[in-house]
Amino acid sequence: MAAQVRLRRVYEAPDPGDGHRVLVDRLWPRGLARSAAAVDEWLKAVAPSDELRRWYGHERGKFAAFRRRYEQELQAPERAGALDHLRHLATAGPLTLLTATRDIEHSQAAVLAERLRSSP
Repeated sequence: MAAQVRLRRVYEAPDPGDGHRVLVDRLWPRGLARSAAAVDEWLKAVAPSDELRRWYGHERGKFAAFRRRYEQELQAPERAGALDHLRHLATAGPLTLLTATRDIEHSQAAVLAERLRSSP
């Protein structure tokens, strides 16, 4: 059975079906007070490197190349460990990956969700 992994913007109000809510951005979202954020965990270790994030700049035309580069980064020990942690959370129940990105479908959160859903 595939893991139940949802994608949402961190600025959206939490939903009862979200389960464990994990922010997967390297930077804290602008204008969002930590006290007001409905985030269970901030997992910076799984986020793309600053270099990759800056290079990508959320330009849709670069998404395929971004995905390939990010998949390579996810093989590094620290990121691989963080990805394993997300896999564990996904098997324990619903998991919602949060990002501040406006275009969620072309973000690292989308890449992570796809990997988690296809994991055994």
